[in-house]
Amino acid sequence: MAATTHTVTNQVPPLVGYDVFAADRALSEAVERHIEPGVLPAAREELSTLGQSAGSAQAQEWGAQANEHPPVLRTHDRYGHRIDEVEFHPSWHRLLGHAVSAGLTDAWGRPAGHVRRAAGFLVWTQAEAGHGCPLSMTHAAVPALRTDPVLAAEWEPKLTSYVYEEGLRPAQEKAGVLFGMGMTEKQGGTDVRSNTTRAEPVSGEGEYLLTGHKWFCSAPMSDGFLVLAQAPGGLTCFLAPRVLPDGTRNVFAIQRLKDKLGNKSNASSEVEFDGTWARRVGEEGRGVRTIIEMVAATRLDCVVGSAALMRQAVAQAVHHATYRSAFGGLLIDKPLMRNVLADLALESEAATVLAMRLASAYDTDTEEERAFLRIAVPAAKYWVTKRCTPVVGEALECLGGNGYVEESGMPRLLREAPLNSIWEGSGNVQALDVLRALQREPQALDAFLREVGKARGADHRLDAAIKDLLTELADLEGIEARARRLVERMALVLQGSLLVRWAPPEVSDAFCASRLGGDWGTAFGTLPHSLDLASVVKRARPVAD
Repeated sequence: MAATTHTVTNQVPPLVGYDVFAADRALSEAVERHIEPGVLPAAREELSTLGQSAGSAQAQEWGAQANEHPPVLRTHDRYGHRIDEVEFHPSWHRLLGHAVSAGLTDAWGRPAGHVRRAAGFLVWTQAEAGHGCPLSMTHAAVPALRTDPVLAAEWEPKLTSYVYEEGLRPAQEKAGVLFGMGMTEKQGGTDVRSNTTRAEPVSGEGEYLLTGHKWFCSAPMSDGFLVLAQAPGGLTCFLAPRVLPDGTRNVFAIQRLKDKLGNKSNASSEVEFDGTWARRVGEEGRGVRTIIEMVAATRLDCVVGSAALMRQAVAQAVHHATYRSAFGGLLIDKPLMRNVLADLALESEAATVLAMRLASAYDTDTEEERAFLRIAVPAAKYWVTKRCTPVVGEALECLGGNGYVEESGMPRLLREAPLNSIWEGSGNVQALDVLRALQREPQALDAFLREVGKARGADHRLDAAIKDLLTELADLEGIEARARRLVERMALVLQGSLLVRWAPPEVSDAFCASRLGGDWGTAFGTLPHSLDLASVVKRARPVAD
């Protein structure tokens, strides 16, 4: 065979060896915007260090290995003893260890903690998304535990630790722990009030024994779990440790691991409780209220995680088009490809800017910001997570057949893309949550409209969209059937307002023209040709050092 047939030409070099944080202008600008000057240099340095790790060949290899070698359930040891352990590839532990050491479970007790953590989560998720689940639940457990000062004092320092210790041991023997969550059951799913798991009080103060099942329990090798069960006083939140203080294993029978579409590196399981020891968190009968802050925090992580997947997909597409030639020139210089890339970049930047604005509201933590989050989090969770799958799918197509091959990494992104829209409440749940806030909490709508109104007068298409939204909000009777349409408009108007205030003119102009002004088709790559699309694409390019 002639050697010339093996000459490799016109193949794109791997996107590797770059700073994922610094190369993302929308993200780095958001960090500059939302972190006070005294904290900014330290935050910028830590995020750049994490960004270089995320863009390294080593981290990319860890991500590939963790997905190629998914977790394995070991219910019994060789002698027949029940052990209920899940074995992970070493790369999974390396990813988790790096994330914990970078502070991705520490947001609640340091300056600008939520913005720093959200930015880091967005950066590190681009290396591998599956291990974000235990990171997210561990981070989000803190506000739920704070309803019980004794439990918070015991667990919070370990939840926010920068030390990752794998293996099942008593929590008091570990420098850092991870948490999971068990809410849904076979018969109810999102309808947690139909839960049948029972909690029987025992002699110790706040101690119970749980009997029942959980249909979805992610990261079952975590050190503790917040679960819902029916106590004598009603649905209640409990903390169930994997290992009891005396070193014995708690009853935590893992029935099987879920065989999922994506998220392969992460173990999602079905578990059974049979006299499982647990401690009550909050008051009996107030389980949903106790755990709702954890749910809100994990919902924000769904937004951040989807923004990360979109950013990585767009970065790969722009990188490919920068180096790939077709029909006499580089793809990135072809007007039609440029339109597609710019359209994808708009979606990615809008998601990032919105996610970071929500994180900043957690840091500010005023009554006004809490009211804003009440509507903005479910609206963002609804819209951003829904946009993730079409964005990743179109970005994959930009790579052509190469993108359809596993080695490109794009199929893994595509399989992961629908997850955040389903986890922590699917689209209908988020839309209904927004409706409840509109109907019961007028201060939440006021805060949302004040935020959107900060950009009034800056773009006529945004002004018109705000006016139309106000008209729709004026009549909430029989609104459930049109809830998705309303929440979509709310999310788009909010994104438009943020971009008009903070993004370069070429970005906000293209977003408002297409998403708010109606000058858009029904597929990506249908932006008005008169826009400055080259600048939008250039801004989205992940330039390697």
